[in-house]
Amino acid sequence: MFRISTFVRAWALAPSLLLPALLHAESLWPQFRGPSAQGQSDATGLPIEWGADKNIVWKADIPGYGWSSPVVAEGLIFLTTAIPLNGADDGPEADRSLESVAVDAVTGKISWQTKVFTEKAADAPKIHKKNSHASPSAIYESGRVYVHFGHMGTACLDSKDGHVIWSNQTLGYKPVHGNGSSPVLYNDLLIFSADGAENPGVIALDKNTGKQAWRYDRVSEAKRKFSFATPLLIEVAGKTQLITPGSGVIAGLNPATGTEIWRVNYDQGYSVVPRPVFGQGLIFMSTGYDKPALLAIRPDGKGDVTATHIAWRADKFAPHNPSPVVVGEDVYMVADNGVLSCLNAKTGEPYFQERCTGPISASILHADGRLYLQDEAGQGVVVKPVPGILLR
Repeated sequence: MFRISTFVRAWALAPSLLLPALLHAESLWPQFRGPSAQGQSDATGLPIEWGADKNIVWKADIPGYGWSSPVVAEGLIFLTTAIPLNGADDGPEADRSLESVAVDAVTGKISWQTKVFTEKAADAPKIHKKNSHASPSAIYESGRVYVHFGHMGTACLDSKDGHVIWSNQTLGYKPVHGNGSSPVLYNDLLIFSADGAENPGVIALDKNTGKQAWRYDRVSEAKRKFSFATPLLIEVAGKTQLITPGSGVIAGLNPATGTEIWRVNYDQGYSVVPRPVFGQGLIFMSTGYDKPALLAIRPDGKGDVTATHIAWRADKFAPHNPSPVVVGEDVYMVADNGVLSCLNAKTGEPYFQERCTGPISASILHADGRLYLQDEAGQGVVVKPVPGILLR
């Protein structure tokens, strides 16, 4: 189903996949996983090898710590970061300045840097060793950058100079292992998951004022309520749905109101991280810890469709953290141990499984006819899919 074309060493501002938008500053990469929100880019002529001194235009030191993925617009790269204050190390006793940074995509120089919130050590969650205090990615639209720091708050910044237009710190919840879900935009709404230790749900803010527009309370039988998945907007029969995975359940919502359209339950799956993808009329999502499965779900139902709308299920080598990608009639996923799998998107038939990288958390990117992966050690792998060939 594919051949491994080359192994390359990668650099990163954070442990996220090298984005083609970083190489094409004039293009738009407005949110986590790109314009489609599904890890797809139409960029061409991308390098398949890079290293410390090869195919690197510039490098830049970003102050603080943050795992948010780069967002690119207006010739700027937008990131978030958490900076320990008063010379402290990034430990549990540190107060932090939660900031947004804009880097010139051509020169690598910091264009502006804005302090958004202050996180006191007493309010800071105990984060997972793979997490940071600035993990949700920003989202850009029409001269505004929206930044989200989970329970610590959400803000809207002017993309030109970084000044804060509005901020909201009234929606706090108790996170587990820190924060991770990135926001999405729908019409005049900024929407994000708020799946903490209890009372999990989804919140929509008015993107112009920051005031809450609606809240969806997630009902789940899972004992562990916390999750980190970013919602996905899709079109079904001419209507928009907000697909939102959480512990033990995935639901399709009306994004204008937060009303639930359908739901699929998957028992005790928790700490769901991968963003779902949509293709061939199916939603593909991973069920989280402890042992994830990839579910293919038809999104055209009403109510609880657990018994009727799961098209297929794959239990081997499903990811805990990396999001999958759909390429034509195939779906690719990479397990956290580095095993890459290709399955028939319509049937779930496995075509190929091979370990191609080390431990990995970053999501797969499809660009220029290739798959780009980057593991936790900064090692990159470029894979060339070959449709229609069954390798056993």
